[in-house]
Amino acid sequence: MNAPLIALTGATGFIGRHLLNELPRRGYRVRVLLRRPSEVPAGASSAVIGDIASPHNMAAALRDVDMVIHSAGLAHAMSGRPEDDYRTINTEATVKLAQAAERAGVKRFVFLSSIRAQTGPTAEGVLTEEREPRPTDPYGRSKLEAERGLSALGLDWTALRPALVYGPGVKGNMAALLRLAQSPWPLPLGGLSAKRSLLALDNLTEAVDTVLRAQGSLRRPFIVADPEPVTIPEIVAALRSGFGRGPGLVPVPSFILRGAAALTGRNEAYERLAGALIASPEALRQLGWRPVSSTRDALAELARQAGAQASGA
Repeated sequence: MNAPLIALTGATGFIGRHLLNELPRRGYRVRVLLRRPSEVPAGASSAVIGDIASPHNMAAALRDVDMVIHSAGLAHAMSGRPEDDYRTINTEATVKLAQAAERAGVKRFVFLSSIRAQTGPTAEGVLTEEREPRPTDPYGRSKLEAERGLSALGLDWTALRPALVYGPGVKGNMAALLRLAQSPWPLPLGGLSAKRSLLALDNLTEAVDTVLRAQGSLRRPFIVADPEPVTIPEIVAALRSGFGRGPGLVPVPSFILRGAAALTGRNEAYERLAGALIASPEALRQLGWRPVSSTRDALAELARQAGAQASGA
């Protein structure tokens, strides 16, 4: 019997690149859906569909495909793009792709959504899928609207809502923390005590594999997060241990940090550092997901790899 054939979008992105490398190792065949002709790794095939917002050639691209993993989209909540852009790319394009998948007889559609479909940058209490989603920005709203669009279709689907994902090649806020941890200077972050959920790239891959293999109909979202939330000081300490150094953290009162953020126009960045966001992956655990990396070990490994790359540059 042939291995299941997966159609993957977003294969050039941070998460998509990792999935493209890992899925064949787990027994899947992969067909990459591309905007333009491009080389793909050995063992994967490709189909050119053009712009994800107005794709073409979809019947041929999805022929014989068992499942779709849709990781392409407009990615960052702080990009400043108009809300219509998020709706066009993250919502409408997702639903159109799923409709094409349904016509092609695809068995399951896996949508890489976001924890921001559930909440803003901070949240009180522990987030679960049972709580009413309350996204606070165009990015989060577009992801939630895409999930609702999928729920109106007849095919089996699931949406993964990852917490902040980190791993080799990470960008954004985690890349900024990595650069801070790599610096030799003491950091005034030792007094931040709020916990935040993160997600190791390897643990996200396990989650994707879990929903691909799940029996029966899913038709629901799943929160994906490392089991143990961590504070910013714990994140920095883990990263610096990977660089072979001590934490080097100084406990500066939060009101001083908040004032400095206000003066420099970085209020939202401060809230992301100082505010809590704890997400429970219990529903995914009940489906059979088992994380393979602890947060501290994965952060330290990320720093070790970054340090090795820097020394080899």
